[in-house]
Amino acid sequence: MREILLLGALLTLIGCMGLPKPDPNQAWVDLQVPEENALRAQQVDAQAWDDHRYFEVQPGSHELTVRYLFTVAPGNIGPEAAPLSRDCQLNIKYANFNAGERYQLEAGSLGFTPWAKLYDQQRRLVGRAQPAGCQRA
Repeated sequence: MREILLLGALLTLIGCMGLPKPDPNQAWVDLQVPEENALRAQQVDAQAWDDHRYFEVQPGSHELTVRYLFTVAPGNIGPEAAPLSRDCQLNIKYANFNAGERYQLEAGSLGFTPWAKLYDQQRRLVGRAQPAGCQRA
């Protein structure tokens, strides 16, 4: 049991080592998604963003674009249906990103409908994403 806990701690540490240190002069946006799905950072203000794991933006107003890949369960499709993979783009605008603050962008879905919400450091909801198109994955 002790070995499992040590291995889990080591894997967590290794996973965190890959992210750069946040710049205190910018706002950092972490991406949160259920484990079986994927959420990827795509664009900031219609410009490609290179690292799909997070966003880091100047203080002020920005539009973030993410790609959300998820599976629609058979119960949301119909009897005897197979799971259906979806690939969706979502846009979220927020006018008050603050330097040195960490934000959380969380995503999920209700049936075929994706959603994403932006929370500030105090866990207050500060924005909701708008779907910008989906396709089968």
